[in-house]
Amino acid sequence: MRGVLRTIAPESRRLLLACLLGACALGAGIGLLATAAWLISRAAQHPHESALALGIVAVQFFGLSKGLARYGQRLVGHDAALRALADLRVRIYRALEPLAPSGLAAFRSGELMARFVDDVDSLQDLLVRVIAPFGVAILVGVGTVALEWAVLPAAGAIVAVALVLAATVVPWTTNRLARRTEAAQAQVRGELSAAVVEAVRAAPELTAYGAMDRKLEEAQAIDARLARIARRGAVTAGIGQGLATLLPALATFGCLLVGVSAVRAGRLDVVFLAVIAIVPLAAFELASPLPAATQTLARVRASLGRVGEALEAEPVVVEPPRPRALPGGPGPHAIRVRGLGCRYGDGGALVLDGVDLDLSTGRRVAVVGRSGAGKSTLARVLLRLAPYQYGSVTLDGIELSELDGDACRQVVGLLSQDAHVFDTTIRANLCLARRDASDEQLREALRATRLLGWVDRLPAGLDTPVGELGERMSGGERQRLAAARVLLADFPVMVLDEPGEHLDTATADAIVADVLDAARTRAVLLITHRLAGLHAADEVIVLDGGRVVQRGTHDELAVRPGAYADMWRREQGLR
Repeated sequence: MRGVLRTIAPESRRLLLACLLGACALGAGIGLLATAAWLISRAAQHPHESALALGIVAVQFFGLSKGLARYGQRLVGHDAALRALADLRVRIYRALEPLAPSGLAAFRSGELMARFVDDVDSLQDLLVRVIAPFGVAILVGVGTVALEWAVLPAAGAIVAVALVLAATVVPWTTNRLARRTEAAQAQVRGELSAAVVEAVRAAPELTAYGAMDRKLEEAQAIDARLARIARRGAVTAGIGQGLATLLPALATFGCLLVGVSAVRAGRLDVVFLAVIAIVPLAAFELASPLPAATQTLARVRASLGRVGEALEAEPVVVEPPRPRALPGGPGPHAIRVRGLGCRYGDGGALVLDGVDLDLSTGRRVAVVGRSGAGKSTLARVLLRLAPYQYGSVTLDGIELSELDGDACRQVVGLLSQDAHVFDTTIRANLCLARRDASDEQLREALRATRLLGWVDRLPAGLDTPVGELGERMSGGERQRLAAARVLLADFPVMVLDEPGEHLDTATADAIVADVLDAARTRAVLLITHRLAGLHAADEVIVLDGGRVVQRGTHDELAVRPGAYADMWRREQGLR
């Protein structure tokens, strides 16, 4: 929560100005009613017109000031809130980015979206509907009591007591009633968002297996829980508003009693009787938002607590305080791995244990093994997306742990089995790798992955939208587009992590062959569980249980008894 509130600090001046403008608007409203009440009472005595001139001018002044000040308050207050929201979203993204991809598994995608959107939006409620009302109430409340006290001390005391009760007891009661409700509402709202996102993403599978109705019933059950919580919250809000309405009525009645008594005793001019009676009604406009503000505060605390969890999540890879710089220039690059050991979490089992690897420009190394052998973990370590506990991994002679992650990933690029395709055009998807790429460069990358002919046949060519997650493309076309993007980025070192996964055998083999051919002048690490085409690799490393159990060329390993030969025979038998 404290980390979130630090986001407000740069906007403190705007918030203070918004509170002052709000106080001016509310003060002008009270002044307008008080002056109008005096003016009507004085006019009933039929004085000379000059005696009413000042009152008439004051009514006009307060009327205009109220509208202008209210407009200024809304403008400045929402400007400060939107600036704070933008800053907080950037901070959350920066906090989440080091968690990807491993650390994000702790958050469900729908719940993460709820935190990033709905929970962050609650900061706006904090600034506009919590801080501002309390700030205005304090400023105007003091002035109102002073005004009543100046006219009639007894009336000032009644208004002071009523305002204190309205500003403390009523909000405290509302907060006590709303705390549990609002905390539960934030949690259930996140669950509902996660359930809906999951249902939408998995709609084809749920429909195919006849499970869509069960999934919808689950979402409806969560929605019903949210509705019950919202009804309890409405009851709480009703209690707060009822108390906030009762107090000004009692204060007005009390002021009338002491005012009538003062008029009879000659201690109060009769024209001020209407003033001391109507001012409490106007003054309690400042107290009426406070019960709702405390209820909002309870919801905001729960929401910002969830945001704080995302901000305070420990990064998977810790960046060095003083990262070393890689040698400049487009020269050759080399990765050297010795005795690599890696585990996830404290005390977890080793995912990689004693792995050695050499990768240099023009060299192709393949890493094969069963699922769970540690192949993808090796890719993440080389991209500095996962830490390693012992051993050495160097890039151009510099330990990876001493390099900035972004600097490392400018040299080492990844083509993964689940590369993301954005809901935009083919051109925009490719330009993610190189913003200033020319059409010729885009076409060359597409030609290298054998996708150019398909693009040229499209009516809009490079400007064809591909749909969400590339749904308007086939699986092979999506993977070839991702491959073209990696080639366009021109990474000196390329890691291909199961680039043909989820594709048919012919398409998968063709994509791997095309990418290897296009990247023949670069260092390439191919991670796969398929062995077809590995005769082109300079070295094949076989992983099993995180350990290197065999290494050599494809021709050597295919005839040598061991895990690779067994895998090769099984794969050949499937063809």
